[in-house]
Amino acid sequence: MILASESGEFPPISHLVEWKDLLLGGTPFSINKVVLINVVAGLLTILLFVLASSKKGLVPKGVQHVTESAVGMVSGIVADVMPHDDDHHKYNAKKFLPLLVSMFFFIFFNNIAGIIPFVQMPGTARMALPIFLSLLVLLVSNFYGIKQNGVGTHFKNALFPPGVPKALYLLVTPIELLSQFIVRPFSLAVRLFANVFAGHLLLVIFGFLSNKLMTSDTFALKPVAILPFLMLIFLTLFEVMVAFLQAYIFTLLSAVYIGGYLSPEH
Repeated sequence: MILASESGEFPPISHLVEWKDLLLGGTPFSINKVVLINVVAGLLTILLFVLASSKKGLVPKGVQHVTESAVGMVSGIVADVMPHDDDHHKYNAKKFLPLLVSMFFFIFFNNIAGIIPFVQMPGTARMALPIFLSLLVLLVSNFYGIKQNGVGTHFKNALFPPGVPKALYLLVTPIELLSQFIVRPFSLAVRLFANVFAGHLLLVIFGFLSNKLMTSDTFALKPVAILPFLMLIFLTLFEVMVAFLQAYIFTLLSAVYIGGYLSPEH
């Protein structure tokens, strides 16, 4: 986290999310701090499931307990918004459970990086990752929606809502086209990015204030530093909940969107 610039002024917002290239700088494959966080989050997600599957027990403990709890939580999400096995759908809730559970942990690990000492940067506080994930959801939902219902039925359900007078389709269809394929994935990405970035910004602000007051030449200001410092501790704990909540919300909305394309009547 950047607490102050060289001049002692609050750092520009761009400095909070932009990092120098560490490897392969100047190329499309350049690796900076945010990219490393994304990679580590992916590796941790894989490692979590490897460890959970390698130590199976009747009474889950440790990593197995955490993983099974998350699987149970996501199962509860998809059970409510996706077609079930008994709905005679080729692609149902069980098919997408691995994707959604992996997505939940991947987003959570990226989010929680914002409060880890010496890292202090959420991987989702750069718009690139939320956009990528939302486009992945859009691709998966449309791909399996087409495989489930056929091309014609899929786009008919998406662009021509049943029950709408035909004369209104001239107005409704363009709106649905923008909503389904542009507004929805964009809002999904912005929701994740904005909430995580806002928390990151608050931590930087109170960290900067604490540091500025503690290092002030005016002795009377030093005791005041306890106030932003206590707020920093509170916000750090709060960001743990936000990291979990935003991963949960993104996973929930992803399940809703995929389920809506698989079974419009569901």
